[in-house]
Parts: sequence; structure tokens; C-alpha cells
Amino acid sequence: MEARLNFLGIPLAHKVRQHMVAAQIEVARAGVPQATQELVKIRVSQINGCGFCVDMHTKEAAHAGETSTRLNLVAAWREATVFTDAERAALELAEQGTRLADTPGGVTDEAWQNAAKYYDETQLMALVSVIAITNAFNRANAITRQAAGEYHVGMFG
Repeated sequence: MEARLNFLGIPLAHKVRQHMVAAQIEVARAGVPQATQELVKIRVSQINGCGFCVDMHTKEAAHAGETSTRLNLVAAWREATVFTDAERAALELAEQGTRLADTPGGVTDEAWQNAAKYYDETQLMALVSVIAITNAFNRANAITRQAAGEYHVGMFG
């Protein structure tokens, strides 16, 4: 697959990415465990079919100590016993927040209330932000056909 645009060679793409990464850095400080954030990014990217982001986030998560068992089971988290209740709530919120067109009214009250059992308001805002930012990256990568497989841990700083 050949990319339609070279994100690294277009100044505007670089500026936009810098702003989105800056937002992610701020969100990462909100108290949601890094492992949970990576699991959410992986699941959102799987749903959106963004191979580049799945590649990146699985490698980053593995580098941070995430187990291959958990990484391999993200797509089947409902049936897996390796995720905490808090992680499950975050993954449900991520799925519903990514598949907005599939549910009238978007995210259900049940999914939101379940997440609110484990995360305070700041952490909920962080999860919402992680989901939104990841969806934005996924869409940009999918539209421009960014290839998966060549990401290296820390490649973007």
C-alpha cells in the first residue's frame, strides 16, 4: 500500500500532529493509567481499521511492559479474563464513542455510568479526549492510507 500523502514531509501535517500530540501529553497527566490509555487507543484503532495506529500503540504498549496476552485479546475484551473492571468500562466507552452512528444517542447512559464508577470527572474527560484524538488520528491515517508495520517505539518523540 502506498500512502497518498507523506505526513512527515508536509509542514501543515507536522503542525497539526504537534497540536494533537500536545493534547495527548496533557491528557496523559490526568490520572488514567497509561496501560488503560494504550488499550483504548488500540481498540479504537482496531474498530477504525487504522493499521498504522494499531501497529504504533501495540508496540508502545509492549515496550511499556504490557503482556502479549492482553494485547492479543483487546479485540475480544468482553470474553477475556485479563482486563480489570475499570479497563472494561474504558473499553466499552471507547467502542461506543467510536461507533457513534451505531447507537441512537451515541454513548449509552449505562456505559457512561459504568465508567463513572471507576474514573472521576477529570479522568472521564481524559478518556473522552483519548477516544476523540485517537479517532482523529485514525481517520487521517485511513483517508491517506498510511501503511502499518514500520513504526518504531519512540519514533515521534
